[in-house]
Amino acid sequence: MQTHADSLSSEELLARRLMRLSDRGALASLWARPGPDGGGGRPYASLVLVASDLDGSPVLLLSNLADHSRNIAADPRVSLLLAPGLGAEEPLAEARLSIVGEARPEADERARQRFLDRHPGAAAYAQFADFRCYRVTCREAHLVAGFGRIRWLDGRRLLLGPEAAALWPEGGNLARRLNVEESGRIERLGAQASGAAGPWRLTGIDPEGLDLRAGERTARLEFPSAVDSVAQALDFIRKV
Repeated sequence: MQTHADSLSSEELLARRLMRLSDRGALASLWARPGPDGGGGRPYASLVLVASDLDGSPVLLLSNLADHSRNIAADPRVSLLLAPGLGAEEPLAEARLSIVGEARPEADERARQRFLDRHPGAAAYAQFADFRCYRVTCREAHLVAGFGRIRWLDGRRLLLGPEAAALWPEGGNLARRLNVEESGRIERLGAQASGAAGPWRLTGIDPEGLDLRAGERTARLEFPSAVDSVAQALDFIRKV
C-alpha cells in the first residue's frame, strides 16, 4: 500500500525532517504597532522555541505580552525559519526551511504536551495565564538544501493527515516512560541517530520516527516504514 511518504519528493521529505529536527526558529510577523512614520506592517523577527505536532505542524508556546503575539493577534501571517544546522561551522552549507503561513492559537492539549516534552524547561512558565500554544499552518515552504537544491514547495504536502493523531496519547506516555525505565536503550538510540554520545532523551514518537534531544542537540531516527500504532513503534525500538 502506498503511503503519504511514498508520494513525496526527496526535497519534501527533507523539508519535513527539518521540521521535526528543529527545536528553535526565527519567527517573522508583521509589526502591529505604528512605526516612527505612523505606519505599521513592518517585518519583525524574533527567536522562538519550536516543537512539532504528530502531523509535522510547527507548534509554538508564546506569551500574550510579547510583541510577536500582539502582531499575530492583529495579522496571523508569519514566516518561520527552521535551521537545525545553525550551530555548524559552515551554517550556510546546511539545509534550512522557511515556512510561510499563519500562526493561530491552538487549544488542543496534545500540542501543549508535545511542546513540553520537547522543551521540559518551559513547564516553569507554561502554566502562566498569558502563555498559549500556536500552530503554524504551512501554505508554502522554501527549502535551501545545498547548491542547486533550492525549491519552493507546497506546504500542505509536507504534513501528515489526521490519522497521525492515532498515536496520541499512548505515544507520549511511552516516550516519557522509556526515558525513565530504559534510559540506556534511549542512549543507544540517540547515539545511533546522531553518531555522538548523550545524555539523550526521547522527546516524541510520530508515525514516521523518533525525536531525541541531548542538551542543545537534536536527532531523529526514522522508522523503516510508517507505523500506525504504539505497539509497532515499540517493536522497532526494541529491535534497534
